[in-house]
Amino acid sequence: MPALPEDKLDALTKRFDSIEAALASGPAAEEFVRLSKEYAELEPIVRPIFAYRKLVADLASAEELAADKDMAEMAEAEIAELKPRIELAESEIRILLLPRDAADEKSVILEVRAGTGGDEAALFAGDLLRMYQRYADLMGWSFQLLEESPGEMGGYKEVVANISGKGVYARLKFESGVHRVQRVPATEGSGRIHTSAATVAVLPEVEDIDVDIRPEDIRIDTMRSSGAGGQHVNTTDSAVRITHIPTGIVVTASQKSQHQNRATAMKVLQARLYETQREARDTARSESRKEQVGSGDRSERIRTYNFPQGRVTDHRINLTLYKLEKVITGDALDELVSALVTEHQASQLAAMEGIN
Repeated sequence: MPALPEDKLDALTKRFDSIEAALASGPAAEEFVRLSKEYAELEPIVRPIFAYRKLVADLASAEELAADKDMAEMAEAEIAELKPRIELAESEIRILLLPRDAADEKSVILEVRAGTGGDEAALFAGDLLRMYQRYADLMGWSFQLLEESPGEMGGYKEVVANISGKGVYARLKFESGVHRVQRVPATEGSGRIHTSAATVAVLPEVEDIDVDIRPEDIRIDTMRSSGAGGQHVNTTDSAVRITHIPTGIVVTASQKSQHQNRATAMKVLQARLYETQREARDTARSESRKEQVGSGDRSERIRTYNFPQGRVTDHRINLTLYKLEKVITGDALDELVSALVTEHQASQLAAMEGIN
């Protein structure tokens, strides 16, 4: 494996030291905010570099001591301990130096839709939503339901949620795709196993500055919210539908407040437009490149949840876990997420090092 790029490590540590000195000098408020943000971005990379270089210095000292016959035995023991630690530190730094997706630190808009399978697909969509909600809780993220279209027997025909926190997109972006379930539905009386599906889309949440939406490019319609009947029907025109005319993208929001619905619909529209632009850019850049884990192609069947055998299989990395109940409740989802992240990083490293 090639050596770490010491010139790049030098540039990062020097910049970090200069920012630290500038912050200590008491800069103006605006400059302090800018420097603090850069400092926070560099620290997770630079601290491991400092630790790595200390290990390398300790190894050099131990190797010098090994030349002294009175200290040789102790030095050799230290060398044996330091070498694997240095190798591990090098691997961690290589991963930290990989090109980062600009959207990785963003919060996300999560969209889950029932696919083939009728009522069972809607029930499965509900299971997936609860899985992600539990996972968000475990990760310390906030979860907010934005829009829902319930299924007739439960679950959801379509549901949209906002998951907020640091690095949410980096962890959840590999969830986009077709999720398949194999089980005996609650609606099935003969005990026959059905196969149903739901689609998941994970879109990075964007700010106004990320996507320029011209007022003349959108049409905003208000309409009466649908309800379950009786006192639950909203009798005011509070629901909002926004149509982005150039792309034909349509977003609706139908909670109680029309003002909140406008804000929600615009947030979802911005996320969809941003993702559309990202996909077009990435496709143009990588038409001839091998497909890698996390391409985000929503037409792919990415995962199967097989209830009779208690297993869940991620088809992109051929990983099967026999702990379906813990995965579908969100408690063991991170095992799949972490494996996908690791595989993606390995693919990036291989590409950078010219390995096919």
